[in-house]
Amino acid sequence: MAPSAALAKVDHIQGVARVTRPQTNSTLPSGRYGTLVLACTMALLAGPAVGTAYAEPDKPGLEEIRKRIERLHDKAGSATDAYNAAEDAVKKQQKHIVKLAKRIETTQGKLDELNRTAGAMARAQYRGGGMPDEAKLMLGGDPEKFLHNVSLARKGQHATRGFIGTLTKTRGRLQGYAKDATDEWKKLEKTRKKKAAAKKKITAQLKQAKKIESGLKKDELERLRRLEDEAAKARQAKWLKSGVLKNLKGKASPAGRRAIEWATKQLGKDYVWGAEGPDTFDCSGLTMRAWEAAGVRIPRTSQEQWKQLPHVPIGKMRPGDLIIYKKDASHVGIYIGDGALLHAPRTGRQITVEGAGTMPILGVVRPDK
Repeated sequence: MAPSAALAKVDHIQGVARVTRPQTNSTLPSGRYGTLVLACTMALLAGPAVGTAYAEPDKPGLEEIRKRIERLHDKAGSATDAYNAAEDAVKKQQKHIVKLAKRIETTQGKLDELNRTAGAMARAQYRGGGMPDEAKLMLGGDPEKFLHNVSLARKGQHATRGFIGTLTKTRGRLQGYAKDATDEWKKLEKTRKKKAAAKKKITAQLKQAKKIESGLKKDELERLRRLEDEAAKARQAKWLKSGVLKNLKGKASPAGRRAIEWATKQLGKDYVWGAEGPDTFDCSGLTMRAWEAAGVRIPRTSQEQWKQLPHVPIGKMRPGDLIIYKKDASHVGIYIGDGALLHAPRTGRQITVEGAGTMPILGVVRPDK
């Protein structure tokens, strides 16, 4: 069966391969993901044909509109990473607060028990007339018994001091946990504010981009999309012209193959900022879940993936590696070989396969190095 029939429908738009979601329930056979890559990117690798004419001249300003919309989505992507980072921090802080609450509850129970014991000791001393044990022993009428009981008195003193020490330490721990919980709660509130601010920024950027597009006529929207494709095609051609693929001979690791296979099944699903599956994803939500399916846990955001995962030179990347994009590391996708990238692009787009060089590359990381 032809790969295009079993896996995906490929549309060649101005020389850039775009893959829509497979129409069958077929999945990628283990060890044969390269078939998909080849089918998806043959036209992409060839680059623009000599003498090929681009679309008809656009009315003045349409190219600037394209750039403006692109910048707005870039800002929304950066804000999305900030939102995801805050969301991840909120989850961790909430878990920490729950642990502290359990410690406070347990420690309070111990303190209550110690306080009851202290009360019992005080009542016993009161019933004894408040006379110290040493005095009672000295005033006793049996000298031999007195000598024997001196040892008991000393043991009692040690036990009392130990009890007081335990009581003091327990109170100190309780106070410490209470302070930690208060501090953690303040951090949580601050993180929630960051999350809300990032959400507000995302919404504003996307709203502005949508407003710009809504002001265009149907034919202008079509030409705008062609301009977007042509710009991506030009960047990919420039990247390929550098000869970056000549020495790329690395093969995907077993985990890398599993990550690609899982990600391939998500083709065609919508991009939604802040989403991490199973029905919608943002860029780092997709890469995180893909590698999670491969048995490797990686950070939630593209920026943390860039910071924490081992870096790999572009000339040594292999299928399954993650390519990090833009100066602020606000976008990420999975390299699937032959110069192609599988990623969740942006709001209004679906998970697809495109040229790996269609965006400015910051670097490459390897989750299973």
